[in-house]
Amino acid sequence: MSDSQQHLEHLAEMRSLMERSTRFLSLSGLSGVWAGACALLGAFFHRYYTEPLYLGRYTDVYVEKAERISSLNFEIMLVATALAILLSALAGGWFFTARKARQRGERVWDASSRRLLWALMVPLATGGVFCLALLYWGLVGLLAPATLVFYGLALVNGSKYTLRDVASLGLLEIALGLAGMFSPGYGLELWAIGFGVLHILYGAWMYYKYDGAR
Repeated sequence: MSDSQQHLEHLAEMRSLMERSTRFLSLSGLSGVWAGACALLGAFFHRYYTEPLYLGRYTDVYVEKAERISSLNFEIMLVATALAILLSALAGGWFFTARKARQRGERVWDASSRRLLWALMVPLATGGVFCLALLYWGLVGLLAPATLVFYGLALVNGSKYTLRDVASLGLLEIALGLAGMFSPGYGLELWAIGFGVLHILYGAWMYYKYDGAR
């Protein structure tokens, strides 16, 4: 092997070590698939729960009908469904990511994962408070698009500390959310596409790209 080839290999190893020290690279594509499946199940449940109420657009009449015929307050049902989806997605994501980290001989909780978590939490926490304000003021039709926008911002911000491909998913989520802002009657459908379909497609592609060849 020539000196130039050895030099290039050393540079590649150094770059890999530096990247591992600054980026959390143990994200599993299966986490995305799992999160997408949870989101689709949640969207189907919400649609089934309010099927007789769909009027094409979210209005005050829609919310009033939901509260009148349902056993639970509409807002409580909405928040409970969202929390169930979130907790299920986080549990599955932790499981698949921890398994991949063990396979790579890495730790899940280290400096890079802490940086990633902080980068994700700032937009997500801000978006959570913003969505609670929308719910408080009765702007139900903007809830789903808003979650897509803030989630997309979190992914773009967090991509600095993990796989760069995450930014592409974030931009798609933002685009869907902004589109939903101008068509609130289709918020649930766009939400299902963003959190469900895109997550499954992204997760499957990432699994094939980074894990499938192993």
